[in-house]
Amino acid sequence: MAKTDSVGKHSFSSPRIACVDSGSERARTSRDELAGLYELVAPEESDVIVALGGDGFVLHVVHQYLHLRRPIFGMNCGTVGFLLNVYRSDTLIERIRAAQEVTLHPLRMTAKTMDGKVEESLAFNEVSILRRTRQQANVRISVDGIVRIALLAADGVMVATPTGSTAYNLSARGPVIPLESNLLALTPVSPFRPRHWRGALLSHTSVIEFENLDPHKRPLSASADFKEFFDIVSVKVLEDRSKLVKLLFDPDHSLEERVRAEQFAS
Repeated sequence: MAKTDSVGKHSFSSPRIACVDSGSERARTSRDELAGLYELVAPEESDVIVALGGDGFVLHVVHQYLHLRRPIFGMNCGTVGFLLNVYRSDTLIERIRAAQEVTLHPLRMTAKTMDGKVEESLAFNEVSILRRTRQQANVRISVDGIVRIALLAADGVMVATPTGSTAYNLSARGPVIPLESNLLALTPVSPFRPRHWRGALLSHTSVIEFENLDPHKRPLSASADFKEFFDIVSVKVLEDRSKLVKLLFDPDHSLEERVRAEQFAS
């Protein structure tokens, strides 16, 4: 997901709660439990949306309800739960009232395809450009109009937000970025040339452009979170400050601290 814009308290007097679940047995059972304890409403009528599932599901909820601008309080009914709070059915209203608020802005990806189409999508975790065949990708990388890598030969490359820096970016040996840093990670995937280039940290105001140097022989895909496009000729990535989502976290389970702790994980 994108960088943190602000962290603070969000106060609700008597919040109208919507609840959505991932469809897993654990998530459905938890939603039934909450429905028996609280008067749930539709997301459009709510003050806050409670999301029950795993990290991937919360990412889907963020995209699905972005237009509503409702804060999202996630509770873990999945596995890792990095973007979620611990599931408890009691004191939900009190937890929402006391929650810390994190405001995130997404990346906007504009991709041009070989047939001339222009595709746009948002990403709160990362935008990734990846090879589609056994042959490596050949990509030119520019930042703010200046060519920084004339030829990257690799399996791919990505731009990750601070939240997304703990996901695919981390598995590609990219840096974990503190939420308050105002930085983005530019990270190669299995680079062959430049042989020793491990990536770069960029300002969140940067405009990053990728050009496929051999689109006919070495086709590429471009993904913004879970939305993917094929036969890519070029991709532009920048932060979209006009869009935002607010995630709510228990004070003793803050996202900021979890991201910071990932830098020291063994």
